[in-house]
Amino acid sequence: MTTPADLHDVRDPELPGRLLTLERDELVPLLRSRTDADFALPVVACPGWTVRDVLAHCSSALIRVVEQRFEKGVFSPESNDRDIAERADWGNARVVDELERGMTEAGPVIARAGGVLDMVALGEWVHAGDVRVAFGEPGAYAGRGLPEALALLGAVTRARGHVPLHADVDDLDEPLKLGEASGERPPGRYIGDGATLVRLYAGRPLDGAAGWELAGVEAKELNIFGG
Repeated sequence: MTTPADLHDVRDPELPGRLLTLERDELVPLLRSRTDADFALPVVACPGWTVRDVLAHCSSALIRVVEQRFEKGVFSPESNDRDIAERADWGNARVVDELERGMTEAGPVIARAGGVLDMVALGEWVHAGDVRVAFGEPGAYAGRGLPEALALLGAVTRARGHVPLHADVDDLDEPLKLGEASGERPPGRYIGDGATLVRLYAGRPLDGAAGWELAGVEAKELNIFGG
């Protein structure tokens, strides 16, 4: 698998949009093939939310980006709950339509934002993995978008000054550098597959993942979504 050229240091403004487009082309057909009962399945990573709730959150967040509606408290738990409630009367197909529009149109807006919205694209991709877990689909937190997701994860963690980590990822040709390389703390080391690395950074259950190693940093320190 080819390693993206933008793995280190310099922000690629088009990267979030590419990730959203790749995921749109994989996720939307999957969603359209599912029954209404599947949209009512619980999502383990988001206690209290169903698949529909996660998708409504994702679609509303992207449309906020597209329309540049960032009022005070946006993306807070309270704001997210209101966005989901506003779509309570929508059919599932309408939620998926809005999600498709958001994944199509948000990329250029994120690109122009200078990095402050990059986390939105990464969060959307992670939530797509959450939905796959709920469906029992293979390839959660992996798939075609994984190289772009890992590159974006590296960029986001570096921009945030997160704990430094050097990752030897099975799915990449070169080591991935995550977090701040200030020299104040020696970087931790990860060896393993990309999907498990994403799960660690997203605070998702590891579901018995094997064949990976983490040294010099605690797993809980990697979580970029909190909680």
